[in-house]
Amino acid sequence: MTCRRTLLICSLAALSCAQPNDETVYDLGPGVTPPRVIKQVNPHYPTDRGVRAVGSVVIGLIVSSKGLPKDPRVVKGLDKDLDESAVEAVKEWLFAPAQKDGKAVAVRVSVEIEFHSM
Repeated sequence: MTCRRTLLICSLAALSCAQPNDETVYDLGPGVTPPRVIKQVNPHYPTDRGVRAVGSVVIGLIVSSKGLPKDPRVVKGLDKDLDESAVEAVKEWLFAPAQKDGKAVAVRVSVEIEFHSM
């Protein structure tokens, strides 16, 4: 089984939204460069399963201005165990943060993790 990750570029109508920690979170779009994955942890594929699911899990999250993943949630699931595995793996990723006007900013992104049979 192999996994592949894709950082999905999502642009929403709202430009920003204040978060409880007072860090403004931007949506990707004009003037905001996307974060870049610098450390990726692959999800664990449960080996005790009789049937191997194949497909992708989409995780929505905020990448902080320090490049840390915050509040990862399943946007499109595949299977309960694989969804949980994908979320746990993304929590360990590190990013080069997004930029706006030359400064690191927090952004809302989606990550697609594909599960393949070997």
